[in-house]
Amino acid sequence: MRNIRLVLQYDGSRYSGWQSQKHEENTIQGRVTAVLERLLGESIELAGSGRTDAGVHALGQVANFRTESDLGCAELVKELNRYLPEDIAVLSAQEAPLRFHSRLNAARKTYRYRIWNSPVHNVFERKYVYALDQDLDEEAMKRAADRLLGTHDFRAFSSYRRTKKSTVRTLERIGIERRGEELRLSFTGDGFLYHMVRILTGTLIEVGLHRREPEEMEGILASLDREQAGFTAPAQGLCLVSVEYE
Repeated sequence: MRNIRLVLQYDGSRYSGWQSQKHEENTIQGRVTAVLERLLGESIELAGSGRTDAGVHALGQVANFRTESDLGCAELVKELNRYLPEDIAVLSAQEAPLRFHSRLNAARKTYRYRIWNSPVHNVFERKYVYALDQDLDEEAMKRAADRLLGTHDFRAFSSYRRTKKSTVRTLERIGIERRGEELRLSFTGDGFLYHMVRILTGTLIEVGLHRREPEEMEGILASLDREQAGFTAPAQGLCLVSVEYE
């Protein structure tokens, strides 16, 4: 038995997210699994490091699966990229310890959210940015971001309605960087809840529009109430950049 670790990238525009669903075949996990089973001639359980939502992209999604096949990793990458659709690519495949699990062993993840902050449309990047033509107060956004760092219960920044699982996470870094007309927000933490990055982004955008004050962040966290946080930013601006392991 072998355990194979894959690193993938994909344009999530036309997919219903990463996770395979009972009545929805058009998922990243479903497409990759189907090709793997065709190549290896066996049933495959493909585990991903996290469930990216419908319309969300990835530069460095990590996944793993177990197989009895002796097909080499280099040949596996070649054959996967031969048969996968052009908006999904496998960057690498390598042998991993049998105990390795792409989600359970992940130490930190980094997401990037791109805002096209201009009255002029970005024609060629429109599927990968959120277009916003209003001025943003970046310094206020940075002050708000600083108040969100650290270990907190982020239930207010999640779309979970009911969950028995812990909603405590550690947010290590929020970067806010201007690149011409584009404003990039990057989030690094030990894990993220359902819609967490998109709600954090929406909340910071509202601060940037002076609809909220940076000082409100502590109160939102303490409330544990989704209604107290900002809107959920659209999916197309979000990308999973990397997953790190100890």
